[in-house]
Amino acid sequence: MKLKHNINPVLLQFINFIVLVYSLVTYIPWYILSGSKQAIAKAKQVKARPVNNKPGGAYRSVNSLHCLASVLYPGCDTLDKVFKYAKTKYKDKKLLGTREILKEEDEIQPSGKVFKKVILGKYTWLSYEDVYIKAVNFGNGLAVLGQQPKTNIAIFCETRAEWMIAAQACFMCNYQLVTLYATLGGPAIVHGLNETEVTTIITSKELMQTKLKEIVSQVPLLRHIITVDGKPTTWSEFPKGVIVHTMASVQAMGAKADTGNKQPSRPVPSDIAVIMYTSGSTGIPKGVMISHCNIIAGITGMSERIPNLGEKDIYIGYLPLAHVLELSAELVCLSHGCRIGYSSPQTLADQSSKIKKGSKGDVTTLKPTLMAAVPEIMDRIYKNVMNKVNEMTSFQRNLFILAYNYKMEQISKGYTTPLCDSLIFRKVRMLLGGKIRVLLCGGAPLSAATQRFMNICFCCPVGQGYGLTESAGAGTITDVWDYTTGRVGAPLVCCEIKLMNWEEGGYYNTDKPYPRGEILIGGQNVTVGYYKNEARTRQDFTVDENGQRWLHTGDIGEFHHDGCLKIIDRKKDLVKLQAGEYVSLGKVEAALKNLPLVDNICAYASSFHSYVIGFVVPNQKELAELARKKGFKGTWEEICNSPEMEKEVLKVLAEAAMAANLEKFEIPVKIRLSPDPWTPETGLVTDAFKLKRKELTAFYQTDIERMYGKTVK
Repeated sequence: MKLKHNINPVLLQFINFIVLVYSLVTYIPWYILSGSKQAIAKAKQVKARPVNNKPGGAYRSVNSLHCLASVLYPGCDTLDKVFKYAKTKYKDKKLLGTREILKEEDEIQPSGKVFKKVILGKYTWLSYEDVYIKAVNFGNGLAVLGQQPKTNIAIFCETRAEWMIAAQACFMCNYQLVTLYATLGGPAIVHGLNETEVTTIITSKELMQTKLKEIVSQVPLLRHIITVDGKPTTWSEFPKGVIVHTMASVQAMGAKADTGNKQPSRPVPSDIAVIMYTSGSTGIPKGVMISHCNIIAGITGMSERIPNLGEKDIYIGYLPLAHVLELSAELVCLSHGCRIGYSSPQTLADQSSKIKKGSKGDVTTLKPTLMAAVPEIMDRIYKNVMNKVNEMTSFQRNLFILAYNYKMEQISKGYTTPLCDSLIFRKVRMLLGGKIRVLLCGGAPLSAATQRFMNICFCCPVGQGYGLTESAGAGTITDVWDYTTGRVGAPLVCCEIKLMNWEEGGYYNTDKPYPRGEILIGGQNVTVGYYKNEARTRQDFTVDENGQRWLHTGDIGEFHHDGCLKIIDRKKDLVKLQAGEYVSLGKVEAALKNLPLVDNICAYASSFHSYVIGFVVPNQKELAELARKKGFKGTWEEICNSPEMEKEVLKVLAEAAMAANLEKFEIPVKIRLSPDPWTPETGLVTDAFKLKRKELTAFYQTDIERMYGKTVK
């Protein structure tokens, strides 16, 4: 995992001698003053233990061996009580922040395409008290429109302050909040709205015009559309019986409503808080029913893994709030007095696609201390920084590599490198605002190379979390002082995890040196099941003889000696080839995805054939350079469609696969280069950028038949 340099061996020996002297001189004062003695000791501690000595026994955090945690604060067993507690404690403190748009411009690209660019101002903030009043008024306004407790109401909106205000209003009034990804396709949106029989949907002007307008006639029960950012100009096009309101007008109704004599219907812990529709990576999105006590147990477990969480922290919210990772992260922050500043992937950094050149992105302005990310975003940062490193002068590049390799050695021993951090990595750290103290990755596996790179260059712990929508996002999170890579940490204090034998894949909880098997999560965070889908609920959830509810995740893991979990496979990703070998598609993709030449990759295998094939989204800059070296000329589409370039890319993939110790039968034999990226808008990946294998297979069916030598009908 070390970076390669080209320094003269004699000079390298001299540099190593200087580094050794520096390390010896600074070690004792560093050891005494930094408090790292305790951190090193904590990193070596056992973090979880099995509750009994039987094979397949559940593992629990050492902090909750005898009793799983289920509430953050005494008596706060529903989400409305948690927010009321936080509002009372942090009344005038800042809570939700939004940047105002100072200027919007159309920028014409050399290709003739027009990109919207924005110049944004400072963050303006709503206090805990402000948000509470707005949520109360909105909830009362919804009641005026006819919303009844324990009935469904949908939110189909981008991540923003109004999303959280609407959610808090629903939690207070015991409305069941149906969440839908803003990037879902029309059929999936219609499915979610009709299955939950909603009469009211909360959305934005843009999504109303671009998505809802086309499908609203297919949702016969819909009566009210509430736009969070003002009424659109062409709202008269909607069918009869559908009324469009603004969020402000509904809040005004609520403020005027007479609620004096009416007893509010408050939720109880077992009431459904959210029906969260999954991103649909394996087919039609399923609605996961998450109760108040499920969410509170989950955020209780997550909070325990973030040390010193409090009023000094600033969290940047930009991932979809319809995803359990973002919703949980923001609820953790809200309950601990943190500020939440809103952003989007298009305005996150100075170099983001919607930020006008020369103006500041959101991280530069906000300077967050906490951030959540999905692996796709971290992989992009990793590749972009490494591309910049490769463009440096020889001296600069070698200096960076020496510092990188030195720091890698030091943090593997539990040591810090303040001099390298301030002199070498400061500029890289500023890409995320310069103040990040905890960076948490979830939603999909993060490669060891990317995790270590982020650890080193951003000078902060980069934790991995593991959880599913069906477990309210909670499962495991790595400790901040655990600098190992490739693992997802020990079970959270709210849950326990056990491994169940999977004979077909050859994974057993009696395996040595590490027990292996399908991951089962148990605890109060395990959700109620799937909305109107009893058959699938019975398939994925079971209850044991003690009444404990278990989620069968379909992921394969192994427990290490210190009680930390490592995800090693996925049942749905395992394919048996014609000759009987098993191929883990996820393993193949993980080995090849970090190549500079690869922006994304999907491995594919068929049980009727003896080899693996793949679909690759190449990095435009890297592939264009490879084509130039090979003397191939043409447009981007011509390069990607060229059999000659497919062979050249295959050579690069084969070299990387062998370096990653893939078996010969696991290495893709044929590939299809895709000229277009896979985004949530294309429907080929989820909002967390997980591959949608079913959709990718359908999209590339013609190429699959070509690569397997079939005649295309």
